[in-house]
Amino acid sequence: MLIIMKPSATPQQIENVIQQIKKEGLAAHLSQGIETTLIGAIGETHDLATEHFEVLDGVEMVKRITQPFKLASRQFHPVNSVFPIDGFQVGGDDIALIAGPCSVESKSQILETAHAVREAGANALRGGVFKPRTSPYAFQGLGEEGLEYLAEAREQTGMPIVVEIMSQTQLDVMLNYVDVFQVGARNMQNFNLLRMLGETRKSVLLKRGLSATIEELLMSAEYILAGGNKQVILCERGIRTFETSTRNTTDINAIPVLKNLTHLPVILDPSHATGHADYVSAIARAAVAAGADGLIIEVHPDPAKAVSDGKQSLKPEKFAEMVKQVKAIAEVMGRRIAPINKPVTMGW
Repeated sequence: MLIIMKPSATPQQIENVIQQIKKEGLAAHLSQGIETTLIGAIGETHDLATEHFEVLDGVEMVKRITQPFKLASRQFHPVNSVFPIDGFQVGGDDIALIAGPCSVESKSQILETAHAVREAGANALRGGVFKPRTSPYAFQGLGEEGLEYLAEAREQTGMPIVVEIMSQTQLDVMLNYVDVFQVGARNMQNFNLLRMLGETRKSVLLKRGLSATIEELLMSAEYILAGGNKQVILCERGIRTFETSTRNTTDINAIPVLKNLTHLPVILDPSHATGHADYVSAIARAAVAAGADGLIIEVHPDPAKAVSDGKQSLKPEKFAEMVKQVKAIAEVMGRRIAPINKPVTMGW
């Protein structure tokens, strides 16, 4: 249920509505814009009459949110959510470019990659330190050592770091290093993890599950939003179909569908969506043309020697070419690659 306050509503009237929501056994979520204040009454509201709130002073209108996802819905928050990530903004007219290796393998590897993608135009650095591998015998990541290397790369390049979290047990150590938590496809419905991330106030990049519907993705985002964390980025990374010529099938439809259903930023991962470096640039261009708010790309200085996902990783020079192409598409769409306003040092 969405309660729309009058522009003249006083802070006390807003507080009275919030207290009434709590009396009904519901959770209250406040969204204050320049001219409009919206209060979401979240919970089982099917049997609750709108008159309970319509009679309160300062209330202009009460609407029921018909979607099962409430806080993620455009009915609750009509305008696009825009929030900062240490140096740039995501969700507005600017397009975020997150790039880096699938796995942090060594200090020299991550520093070399970080400087290369930064020079090409990336504004955030990705790198895995806890790896969800299909085989228990495959490389599982460097753990906190990898986080330390990423932190040094951030210091040298000015780029915030995006790192995948796999378990609640990793949260305490990662909070000391990470700017954006990435929730991978296999953990999209790890609801205990999502609840814990909802209690943080750091951005969360939530990837769509391998066979998840768009509604299921949004319901997972709802877990994070319900905890009070409003900084959620949705990521389409391809879904599992009968097609085997690519690693996954890129659901390019998901971008305009999500942009219509939700106010949250939407990005695309063409590396996992295709599984082939040769196709990454084409899908990246298509994503920006379809309205994506950003891209997350795997880049490695020597893909043939990568310990994970080398087949889908771009070499730095290929990534630089892709950035030029994406910039051209962005300009046609009236957008630009998000700048990052931090100095670069040459400590590596």
